[in-house]
Amino acid sequence: MVTFVTTNPGKIHEAQEYLDEPVEQLDFDYPEVQADNLATVAAHGARAAYEHTGEPVIVDDSGLTIEALGGFPGPYSSYVEDKLGIERVWKLTEAEEKRSGAFRAVIAYCDGEGFAATPEPVDRGGSEDDQRRGQDLAADERPSATTDEQVAGGEDAIPVKLFEGVVPGEIVAPRGDGGFGFDPIFEYDGKTFAEMDTDEKNAVSHRGRALAKFAEWYATR
Repeated sequence: MVTFVTTNPGKIHEAQEYLDEPVEQLDFDYPEVQADNLATVAAHGARAAYEHTGEPVIVDDSGLTIEALGGFPGPYSSYVEDKLGIERVWKLTEAEEKRSGAFRAVIAYCDGEGFAATPEPVDRGGSEDDQRRGQDLAADERPSATTDEQVAGGEDAIPVKLFEGVVPGEIVAPRGDGGFGFDPIFEYDGKTFAEMDTDEKNAVSHRGRALAKFAEWYATR
């Protein structure tokens, strides 16, 4: 059994579609570190959740990155959506010649044990070696050595395995009544996420892609 630390039961349903064993929901308010990349935030949360439960856990962090805005809002997506709203973010992007963006998600897994070498990066507290292991994450999603050492115990930190999922798309004027967050301004294959039903969105979602990578690896754990 894997414990998914989240307040959203929809994420449990989505995770269960990829994993061959039960996924349990845990509503645990772990401290969310402020960092410039999703990987650091997710890794810190997974460590805190494992220390709380003593059981294998997964934590996810996700966000919208807009190329013309230098990857903004990224890990600050929830805060920006709450304070600025999707209309203002669209207005910031509207005047740009290129409006490409991506939804990104990082699944962080921690069970208190070490990990054999695999293509997926391992966050061990921010050493230079860890950053090399993170080379398959986007440049703005790699773990930050300074931040990790400050908030997670540096070289003594519990290792965390990271799995990234990315959905590339375009930033458009808001359309659709479904979804949440920035879904109405993110278009993929001709539809915004807000115009897709739940099953359609889950089939292409960034979290689903990260979960698929995790499930494939976890089956060999």
